[in-house]
Amino acid sequence: PSSRRDRERDRDRASSPPDRIDIFGRTVSKRSSLDEKQKREEEEKKAEFERQRKIRQQEIEEKLVEEETARRVEELVAKRVEEELEKRKDEIEREVLRRVEEAKRIMEKQLLEELERQRQAELAAQKAREEEERAKREELERILEENNRKIAEAQAKLAEEQLKIVEEQRKIHEERMKLEQERQRQQKEEQKIILGKGKSRPKLSFSLKSQD
Repeated sequence: PSSRRDRERDRDRASSPPDRIDIFGRTVSKRSSLDEKQKREEEEKKAEFERQRKIRQQEIEEKLVEEETARRVEELVAKRVEEELEKRKDEIEREVLRRVEEAKRIMEKQLLEELERQRQAELAAQKAREEEERAKREELERILEENNRKIAEAQAKLAEEQLKIVEEQRKIHEERMKLEQERQRQQKEEQKIILGKGKSRPKLSFSLKSQD
């Protein structure tokens, strides 16, 4: 019996798919493999979520750093300007005006470039709308032309049917006239027979019988 159980156990092992072996040489069952796969997917999702969170956090921090840097630069510039004003007031004012004008020219150039981009975008959108309207108009014209063709065909077919009906009515009227003429002719013939015209009335003979 033990030998038979061993054979059955060996047969079950042979019929079942082999278990997976992990990197440490340990046997991992299908259930463990599925659990590990699900766990790995969850860990990957968590890692992706954490990576996205870090990216957003980094963007927020960079923005805060930029804002703080700009604020500190403004404060530092203001402080330096104030200090230099005391030393070289006229020279600093000229430098400040030069930088202001340069910044103005840069801003004006950027604004003009932005306006040009907007204008080009509006032109492209308008062209796209016109192209779409043209396509719609051509489609409507095609549909209208097709409908007119179908209407013309239907009218021609209706006219043809009407001609057939008129022709049939004419034939029926002619048949009726022929039948009416034939009926009148037969009626006249019958009247001639009744009235004895044309020696067609039969002769009548009378005789008296004696009574016994």
